[in-house]
Amino acid sequence: MKKAVNKQFPVSERIAENIFHYLSYLSVKITYLFVTLLVLASCEKVIHLNLNTSTPQVVIQGNIYDEPGPYHVKISRSVNFEDASDYPPVSGAVVVLSDNTGQTEVLSESLPGTYNSSRLRAYAERSYSLSVKTGGKVYQANANMPEGVEIDSIYFSKSPFSGEKITTIRFEDPPNANNYYRVIYLINDILQKEFYVLSDDVFQGTTIVYSLMPRGTEIKLMKGDKVTVWLEAVDYGIYEYFRTAAGEGGQNASPSNPVSNINNGALGYFNACSVRKISVTVVN
Repeated sequence: MKKAVNKQFPVSERIAENIFHYLSYLSVKITYLFVTLLVLASCEKVIHLNLNTSTPQVVIQGNIYDEPGPYHVKISRSVNFEDASDYPPVSGAVVVLSDNTGQTEVLSESLPGTYNSSRLRAYAERSYSLSVKTGGKVYQANANMPEGVEIDSIYFSKSPFSGEKITTIRFEDPPNANNYYRVIYLINDILQKEFYVLSDDVFQGTTIVYSLMPRGTEIKLMKGDKVTVWLEAVDYGIYEYFRTAAGEGGQNASPSNPVSNINNGALGYFNACSVRKISVTVVN
């Protein structure tokens, strides 16, 4: 088993925009993990965001990372699920990012509904705040950025379900702390339409072997494909957002919207995370 070199990649605004649209209308899968202690069985939940609201709501999606910016905040308004998948951007908002060391910046609007930083630099183990003023209302969110967790290796194995090649990563969960993760999966630099979140509630301080097993898709890994995995160390608020996005276990035809960490009735989330990225090419 060949250990891949851990490479850093600049944050892609195109990928962030894809995430924004997927979160608005696509199913999201939450997969609980494979762990090295040979104790494992994985389970999945399909997430359906309920946007059938009678009154359009503000949708905010902000991500900042422990690497140089710019960082992006996207703001739109929700539409009913049956409507067209164009989410009207919200222009003219006052968007402010700040941290607990005194850094603060008013973001500039580069495209309708897209607000970018230019000076603020994010670092792990700091607290961050987001403020959005629009339509006579102010929406606020706070997030803590945990220390990053390195990906030790990435390799391919066979799915126990389909027999197809799947991507697996290995990393060490830090002991003596509650840790939460989001995993993002790209094939040939194309974001896959599934998101994965996990916590270390049961497996704290162990070596975690985590397999990304997309189901219900026609995508098969082929020789020459480039596979990239992002391991985001997130705080509890982001973990809870994705966990509760499963609604009532998929049993309710109209599950509730996820528990947002943004106040005043906004949808979406504000994520301040440390991210580690690794890539490998399928050789056979």
